[in-house]
Amino acid sequence: MTQILAIDQGTTSSRAILFDASQSGVLRPIASAQEEFPQSYPRPGWVEHDPADLWSTVAGTARAAIEKAGIGANGIAGIGITNQRETTLIWDRKTGQPIHPAIVWQDRRTADTCAALKAAGHEPMITARTGLLLDPYFSGTKIKWLLDHVDGARARAQRGELAFGTVDSWLIWNLTGGKVHATDATNAARTLIYNIAKGEWDEDICRLLEIPMALLPEVRDCAASFGVTRPDLFGREIPILGVAGDQQAATVGQACFSPGMMKSTYGTGCFALLNTGADMVPSTNRLLTTIAYQLNGKPTYALEGSIFIAGAVVQWLRDGLKIIREAGETQPLAHAAEEAQGVILVPAFTGLGAPYWRPDCRGAVFGLTRNSGPAEFARAALESVGYQTRDLLEAMRADWGAAADGVLRVDGGMTASDWTMQFLSDIIGAPVDRPKVTETTALGAAFLAGMQAGVTGGPEEFAKGWALDRRFEPQMDAATRDAKYARWGKAVAATMSL
Repeated sequence: MTQILAIDQGTTSSRAILFDASQSGVLRPIASAQEEFPQSYPRPGWVEHDPADLWSTVAGTARAAIEKAGIGANGIAGIGITNQRETTLIWDRKTGQPIHPAIVWQDRRTADTCAALKAAGHEPMITARTGLLLDPYFSGTKIKWLLDHVDGARARAQRGELAFGTVDSWLIWNLTGGKVHATDATNAARTLIYNIAKGEWDEDICRLLEIPMALLPEVRDCAASFGVTRPDLFGREIPILGVAGDQQAATVGQACFSPGMMKSTYGTGCFALLNTGADMVPSTNRLLTTIAYQLNGKPTYALEGSIFIAGAVVQWLRDGLKIIREAGETQPLAHAAEEAQGVILVPAFTGLGAPYWRPDCRGAVFGLTRNSGPAEFARAALESVGYQTRDLLEAMRADWGAAADGVLRVDGGMTASDWTMQFLSDIIGAPVDRPKVTETTALGAAFLAGMQAGVTGGPEEFAKGWALDRRFEPQMDAATRDAKYARWGKAVAATMSL
């Protein structure tokens, strides 16, 4: 058996990709399937999923990918799972029925709870133990909300009748027929209640949030046994052998195994992770300290920064301004723009992420002239992604010292734009590497499972198989780079002052 099934459960769709490792353990995608599902918005700032949609789309796409490959389940050595992080579910241990729709990571309903906890002075303790900031983004206050607002939930949780999980735990529970209630260290690290230094659920934080410890899953390594699937799902039992949150899985898929290596994923937003090795580096620049991956009981830590608007700025050009019909049109427009105009777009449509953390900000455009048109807007939109990435790199350099001095590995939909990647290299003053396999999130999950199954080698062997599609080298002179970035800084400052 040399095939690995990777389940990639995202915010708007579920995908399954079957990888083959028969050629010297190198993972090669051979079949895939994808299915979208809806989000619901019951109130302003609330975002929910139907847990049944998460499970049915995963089961359906997994079966479809296996059928497309034409190999049958007997050829599959293991399953790897990667998932949208922080999304929160609680279900009945006996029936498997959720007590409420899943509360999605984007949901802001616990903003007042987070503000009250900050006002009471709890954020320094929570940050020191979890590496996270007090924000509705994370799972902890979502759990508290569910226990506070679903009738009888807290009493049932205290009696051990309920189970909490992020999406990985929910999938593992359903795949194993309710036999395994577990998560991995990377998903646990995003809950706001996991002590990433001690490697355990934090009793003090759970007590503060009134979360019974009996509710919580067992935490395991990223490459570990998470049980076997029900035989009726795929025709035979298949072991679940790898789990990691989506951004951590992308870090693994990019083979960022050495301290100082960094990847940046460009989807709707952008998530950059810097491997800091065995050092849990506290951030003084509003970045997050997190677990990149955990193997053989040893966590590897990372600094993480998030940009709210990356690919979404291109969607805005298409759907909001209607100056393009498809994303690919931005590249020729950017080429045609008058660079001398120097139009700057600060895409704070939903606030500014790291390192500013200003949810109250809104977008702004600077430097418009009578001649500014679609080309200048397109160029400013693409450049904004490079500027925001440099913001993260500057914060990481300040926190850790050596960040952003080496190569930046990139993945995600925006990396298809050569113009954008060249500007990114120019503005950060460092090489940017785009890999041949851009499905790095699923690839990372597949590697973790493949390593545990013994069909791939370890991290060193996997890193040797990482293949470069193209390297973008800086072509902008330092004086121009610094001048452009200084103008960006002034634009951000002006935006925050509005």
